[in-house]
Amino acid sequence: MWWHYLLVFLCTVAVDITPLPLPPAFTVMVFLQIRYNLPIAPVIIIGVAGSILGRLILTLYIPKITDRIFNKAKNEDVRFLGSKLKNEFWKGQFFILFYTLMPLPSTPLFIAGGIAKMKPIFIIPAFVIGKVVSDTAAVLMGKYAAENTRSLLQGVLSLKSIAGLLVGVFLVLCIFFIDWRTLIQQKKLRLKFNIWK
Repeated sequence: MWWHYLLVFLCTVAVDITPLPLPPAFTVMVFLQIRYNLPIAPVIIIGVAGSILGRLILTLYIPKITDRIFNKAKNEDVRFLGSKLKNEFWKGQFFILFYTLMPLPSTPLFIAGGIAKMKPIFIIPAFVIGKVVSDTAAVLMGKYAAENTRSLLQGVLSLKSIAGLLVGVFLVLCIFFIDWRTLIQQKKLRLKFNIWK
């Protein structure tokens, strides 16, 4: 049924549009693929398209939120981090690709990119490649491992998913509380907690 694929698209957009580190979009893809017995290839294509749209929207709206809640110094600090990634184009692309291939939430990457006001064209191509590879592997493994919906739901609340959520929260906190300019220019780790307006 066509609406199953629409559900895959809308759910992956919803998971990836939020700045909170939620469970990865591939868990939604695996769940819906198993629940409705959908062919894997369309689920991956439609799910990755939903993820890309969600992350694109996140990148576009997050600077407006952070400009309102964080002070000017913190926003400039994260923009400095983004400018370093932009200036070293191939290193930046490799970093984004490598990051998306790892089992880490991509939320911190897009929050940093959005705050840094990086153009989505800089982040999206490497993200697409990494997302297609990692989500394909995850959906194939999920289909193989999950005999039924109950076992999938138990897997979503596993130690691994909780650890992934905690790592995502930690990375978001690093973006906000590390003084990136000092770290990059002086090679000194300095934390700044006075970031709010």
